[in-house]
Amino acid sequence: MTEIKTLADLKKRQEEVMSRMSLRDRAEDPESLVQVKVAMATCGIASGAKEVMEFFVEELDKRRIDAVVTQTGCMGYCFAEPTVEITLPGKEPMVFGYVDREKADEIIERYIKEGELVDGIIPQNYNTI
Repeated sequence: MTEIKTLADLKKRQEEVMSRMSLRDRAEDPESLVQVKVAMATCGIASGAKEVMEFFVEELDKRRIDAVVTQTGCMGYCFAEPTVEITLPGKEPMVFGYVDREKADEIIERYIKEGELVDGIIPQNYNTI
């Protein structure tokens, strides 16, 4: 642990602790938040999923959108990597394929903020049990 010598050090430490507490609190009720799951299996990573995930983390925070961004394994849509599953509160999940930074920006602005469907949705071809 770093030594606190000034008021600025104390404030910085307080912000770090509050940030961790906020993350923990949000994780306890993820259904009330936008959930973004980025497929990070080998094929996703090779197609740029790491950069897409970083973009979602940075941009959702910048735009003050309450969201939880996580990584998953293979979603089974290797042909459309990078793939991202977005779940809006109270809605069914939507999976988007071929997501790059530009598509991620469009998803944030049009789908997450406005609820408007955008190109790139992979149709659901299964039912959950």
